[in-house]
Amino acid sequence: MKVSKGRQSSPRRVLIYGTHGIGKSSWASCAPSPIFIDLEDGTKDIHTDRVQFDSSPEDVTLDEFYQQLHAIYSEDHDYKTLVIDSVDRLELLLWRHVCQQHNKDSIEAFGYGKGYTVALESWREFTQRIDLLRTARNMTVILIGHAKIERFENPETKAYDRYTPKLHKSASAYLQEWCDEVFFATYQVAIRKAESKNGKPSAAKGIGAGERILKTTERPSHLAKSRLNLPDEIALDYSVYEGFLKGTV
Repeated sequence: MKVSKGRQSSPRRVLIYGTHGIGKSSWASCAPSPIFIDLEDGTKDIHTDRVQFDSSPEDVTLDEFYQQLHAIYSEDHDYKTLVIDSVDRLELLLWRHVCQQHNKDSIEAFGYGKGYTVALESWREFTQRIDLLRTARNMTVILIGHAKIERFENPETKAYDRYTPKLHKSASAYLQEWCDEVFFATYQVAIRKAESKNGKPSAAKGIGAGERILKTTERPSHLAKSRLNLPDEIALDYSVYEGFLKGTV
């Protein structure tokens, strides 16, 4: 019987999501030797390497995406991190591909949510290809996503709103389970307590200095997770996350 003991290091699978312009792509660009598959044409102002598609961003197909993924898998290079920007745009490619395969006009045309179930099989194929790449090339994979506010029907409390990745709920749940870390990028906010004026309380106010952080554990306000022993919040600075990976923090 073969037994392995202790922690085993492996390339991480990270999903980082948050609001527009907070610095998700810049954070990923500070990972070791990154190569971007930029599906949104949104990294022009970042000093990084990216694959070049023959098609314009809005016309890129899933087949073209997989061609680039295969090139990263099979060709000689020194890249250590693959960044896919963004998974919500990738989801549109998957939906378009599924609709073409089944001769449907839209993902809703399958009826009763069946299209999203079919699309989930495409997500499984995607993660299988990514895992092959990680194993063969020892590359970390970072998935970048946007955030949305979603109503959560908690059976233990009243329903409330929270931030989630901007994906269909089945795809979001699947990717969250697959990833090692799911980070919510946001701003540090403190609440100034309400003060009474003329006997009437004024509204509480959110204050902050624009400090950008990563939420690493799930809370009522957001989805997040980590398989590392991370604090609930860390700075939106890749070197901080890398320090936990290396055990230097």
